[in-house]
Amino acid sequence: MTGHLMVLVIVFIINLIVSGLVLLINRSADQKSSYLIFFVMLLCPVLGPLYYFISYILFKFFFSEPVDLEDVIFSKDKVKQTFRAEEDRERNLVSIEEAIAVTNENDLRGLMMNVVRGDIQKTLTSISLALNSEDTETAHYAASVLQDALNEFRTTVEKYRRTMNEDPEKRILAAEAAIDYMNEILSQKVFTDIEQKNYVHIMDEICQVIYDEAPESMQSSYFEAVSMRLLEIEDYANCEKWCNRSAEMYPDTLSSFSCRLKLYFNMHNRDKFFEVFDELKKSPVVVDRETLELIRVFR
Repeated sequence: MTGHLMVLVIVFIINLIVSGLVLLINRSADQKSSYLIFFVMLLCPVLGPLYYFISYILFKFFFSEPVDLEDVIFSKDKVKQTFRAEEDRERNLVSIEEAIAVTNENDLRGLMMNVVRGDIQKTLTSISLALNSEDTETAHYAASVLQDALNEFRTTVEKYRRTMNEDPEKRILAAEAAIDYMNEILSQKVFTDIEQKNYVHIMDEICQVIYDEAPESMQSSYFEAVSMRLLEIEDYANCEKWCNRSAEMYPDTLSSFSCRLKLYFNMHNRDKFFEVFDELKKSPVVVDRETLELIRVFR
């Protein structure tokens, strides 16, 4: 046997021994790729083991640090899906006032559909404008949507009133929910004058329940809501009653001053208007732009 052949035999024997040792070590560590590594080392003498050991050393020194999973959340409840924006729809969104001015019927109907896809309760005034559209289909659709919303309002208000009368424990909670709900719709003035006045007086009665039975629950926003709705139907006596109550319970709140200023402005009562204005100047309340404009106009 020549010297070169003897070296090859020794290399193959050493490679076989090393491959076998690596196989035993990997098997004891329960590595799934142990046989694959064994065959690679067996079929690639010298290079196979060399590659394996270099990879092992690199992993040990550079990639073996534990992963910090402190900020990683695997709970499905925490997953928030992100949806792509509807770019085509967003580009076509305009106010219903502008939509009515569109002459193309197909565009007008498409824009109307985009409007009513949102929160209808907050856009009833805009939808009511479409009743005057020259396109009969758009006007009919607007009337249908508006009628459904108003019927839902009537049903919901009646449900609140029934809860107030039948469940003493939920009486005040139902009254508070009714005020918030009614004010959002009534402030848009989409009912006929008679029905608007009727529901504003119902709102007045509900506020009276809270004021009589749980005055601590009577928020300044409730005073402002009922005062403004009464002012709109020109029920000045009841409006002044709630304005004065608001001033008594919340003397340092802007709405307590602005409601009275608006009331006396509409009543053309300059003496009381400037009496409230003098109170406002002496108070720590910060005046908003709307109130300043009201004062400037009345002067």
